[in-house]
Amino acid sequence: MTGPILFTPLDLRGVRFKNRIVVSPMCQYQAVEGAIQDWHMAHHGRFALGGVGACVIEATGVTRDGRITPGCTGLYDDAHIPGMRAIAALYRRFGAACGVQIGHAGRKASTARPWDGAGPLEPGGPEPAWETIAPSALPHRPDWPAPRAMEAADFERVREGFADATRRALAAGLDFVEIHGAHGYLLHTFFSPLSNRREDAYGGDLEGRMRFVLEITEIVRSVWPADKPVFYRASAVDGTEGGITLDDTIALARALKAKGVDVIDCSSGGILTGVALAGAGSKPAPGHQVPLAGGVRRGADVATMAVGLIVDPHQAEAILEAGEADLIALGRELMADPNWPFHAAQALGVEDADGVLPEPYAFYLRRRGRVSLDPRDPPWPQRT
Repeated sequence: MTGPILFTPLDLRGVRFKNRIVVSPMCQYQAVEGAIQDWHMAHHGRFALGGVGACVIEATGVTRDGRITPGCTGLYDDAHIPGMRAIAALYRRFGAACGVQIGHAGRKASTARPWDGAGPLEPGGPEPAWETIAPSALPHRPDWPAPRAMEAADFERVREGFADATRRALAAGLDFVEIHGAHGYLLHTFFSPLSNRREDAYGGDLEGRMRFVLEITEIVRSVWPADKPVFYRASAVDGTEGGITLDDTIALARALKAKGVDVIDCSSGGILTGVALAGAGSKPAPGHQVPLAGGVRRGADVATMAVGLIVDPHQAEAILEAGEADLIALGRELMADPNWPFHAAQALGVEDADGVLPEPYAFYLRRRGRVSLDPRDPPWPQRT
């Protein structure tokens, strides 16, 4: 009898994912000048001990002004390599692969941390605002500052930023990189007709709007070793009239695959709205983005990662069984339960579910399994 797919290894190029559970990139906003701090080590230690198959370290700026907030991690300086190396080594010690999401925030850069309002930074504030760039001088929201439309020198700086960040990720010993092309950040704004009004080779029709995305992908793939995978995170639909459709993203996914991308991480929204598949005033349903991963997987014949309110082990297994995705990414569910892989193994009937955890935990949990945990049973030893 074969076990659940969720706990079946997946090989991508020369990297083995011991199971299909991936820590989704979750911004912590705790970095200092882009550098990893103790918080990040504690944050990732919870997941590494919990039995995940892989992790994608949070959205990481390829340039200093490409960070979302002043608290975002970066790979724009060699000083950032040791912190990333420490996180990668932590996961590797417990048998998990580790990657990093590299990107440029574009017109959504220079913002305050979410708990400080997530609005544009003030020019004279304690953390001063910086200039933002985008394909066109269109603000993310009407009351936000307009970004500067990118010129030739800006294109070159971003290209160099992605190349250098990829080299630093390799120096840090990471197993894969994920290019951030979602959620209203720079590459997404090039791809979406809602934010790209350029009249040169980098705008206009679908081919033009894909051009810079594919250039960046070529750069990353040329730097990254052939035996290590590259992921691409896409907002598969904008969820707004006139925006990206699933057919557009399937076309992009085909082109990305031809450039050497191995997995499309399928999210949604971020150009003018938040979550794209939730109607006005409504809440997204569990697994609300899974159809996007399935559509891209079938339409482009490429591996996908599903993400978005996947909370139940049986739900995750059903997604894999139905061929909707190859990997399952969890974010806040892992925050709430960093031992979710262990509990999933129990729920899905994995033989020796305790073995999903590191041996110092598994040893004692196996021993605990030999005694009754039913509070109705009499205490031991019984006195006569």
